[in-house]
Amino acid sequence: MNDIKGNNRYSSARNSKYWQQLQELAAQPWSLDKLFTQDAERTSRFSTQAGALYMDYSKQCINDAVLEDLLNLANSCDLSGRIQSLLQGAMVNTSEERAALHTALRLPVTAKLQVGTQDVVTDVHQSLARVARLSERVRSGTWRGFSGKAITDVVNIGVGGSDLGPLMATTALDEWADTAIEVHFVSNMDGTQLDNLLKHLNPETTLFIISSKSFGTVDTLSNAKTALSWLLATAKLRAGTEDSVLRRHFIGISANSEKMSAWGIHPQHQLQLWEWVGGRFSLWSAIGLAIAIRIGIDGFKALLAGAHSMDEHFAQADFAENLPVLLGLLAVWNSTFLQVNAHTVLPYDGRLEYLPSYLTQLEMESNGKSVTLHGECLDYDTCPILWGEIGSNAQHAFYQLLHQGTQQVSCDFIACVRRYSDKATNASLQQQHELSLANCLAQSRVLAFGNAAIADADIQIASDADKYKYYRGNQPSTTLLIDELTPHSLGALIALYEHKVYVMASIWDINPFDQWGVEMGKQMAESVHAAMQQEGGEQFDSSTNQLLQHIKLFS
Repeated sequence: MNDIKGNNRYSSARNSKYWQQLQELAAQPWSLDKLFTQDAERTSRFSTQAGALYMDYSKQCINDAVLEDLLNLANSCDLSGRIQSLLQGAMVNTSEERAALHTALRLPVTAKLQVGTQDVVTDVHQSLARVARLSERVRSGTWRGFSGKAITDVVNIGVGGSDLGPLMATTALDEWADTAIEVHFVSNMDGTQLDNLLKHLNPETTLFIISSKSFGTVDTLSNAKTALSWLLATAKLRAGTEDSVLRRHFIGISANSEKMSAWGIHPQHQLQLWEWVGGRFSLWSAIGLAIAIRIGIDGFKALLAGAHSMDEHFAQADFAENLPVLLGLLAVWNSTFLQVNAHTVLPYDGRLEYLPSYLTQLEMESNGKSVTLHGECLDYDTCPILWGEIGSNAQHAFYQLLHQGTQQVSCDFIACVRRYSDKATNASLQQQHELSLANCLAQSRVLAFGNAAIADADIQIASDADKYKYYRGNQPSTTLLIDELTPHSLGALIALYEHKVYVMASIWDINPFDQWGVEMGKQMAESVHAAMQQEGGEQFDSSTNQLLQHIKLFS
């Protein structure tokens, strides 16, 4: 099993009769209110559970015929075989001719996985052991800065997956932190985040993690250069040396050891990535060092174990009960067949505030493609536009559009069932949690049924004359309930969405593991930056040339 590239291996779901049948079904009028009225057993059939995650997808615009055709569509492109290709290290990233083995990063030490000449499990656990050693040195206070003081603050410098993943997980699990060491995140190229942060940090007690797979990302290296200059300005006043600053204040995480060494990262403070680790799938690797520092290596391992439990569910569960498969198929049904081209993620839990941003990158960078694995242009819609916000905040921001706008939008509601159970004396916090849960359920209900939901609740509805008070409903949604937010359940949740992305890509026959769409802009930025340093000689379109001239007037 070398790759999934050839026509002899996998057929396209687009050529299946089930694709045509789904198109016909999508053309029918769909009413969630009627679906529920006509089928009293609907919710029990369209809900399932895996571990701590319970998924109710009964508020999606589907019936038994749609679900059957979606499952058959998955089988028509051998989704099962594609899943095995992913998990066993086949060349699923065809444009870059490599595997996508993020699932291997959470395999237990007893597992076996050989890809070519590489003993993947051994290499992964050797890297994990180095993460454990480095994180413990920082957490225990034995890691000292150039002046001999213990580290109090860690700054993760990265962008994309090297920032969004650790930031999301560390924020979500902050109540699991058992150290006074603060962890901060810097990603923005313009220096605003770093400038604001450095005003409040002590250079003698600050450690920087430079996270970059290529160790050539301009966003990351420009911030790293500024951080080094900030440290040296203090170290020189205290008779420190550049070598001491680099050795005591920087850790590098990359697949490029030569560039880390050239930049000045000490070999003992370099953590390795592999080419088969995609950036947006990398928080399980050494990129998760910031997570391990904040919540400890045991917490980080629990995060990995939770993801692995979802990997096993993905590989083994029947598709009709398989959370990632169902979530992915529903997304395909909405985007490709119903033309619902917008999707929002709505966590009703403040700890998950960065989950929508993380999933925005995960889904849109992965599946924002218009060419098949075989280089053919698509004639169907792929990834919808995705965004999101904490649900209670979103209610006061964009729910107006969801309820009464002209666009159809599919929604994922996410909530945790138990919280504050260890704070029995604080009844008000428990009441706030219950209020949040109530809002989550209420909003999904009104989005699905509109004014009919209000009528059922025996609440006075608007008269026909008050059209501005009319709720049309029929906005499809899925609700994910997490028993309790822990490192294990968070790992399972993240892995669920990773595998959802792969299911969608398999049905659409696209490569979710490359991101060529961002490369040309980076190359063009180099040319534009060079033009900024020159007098005249603009060589671009008239708009860009004019904007450059305006900028030069003030530089």
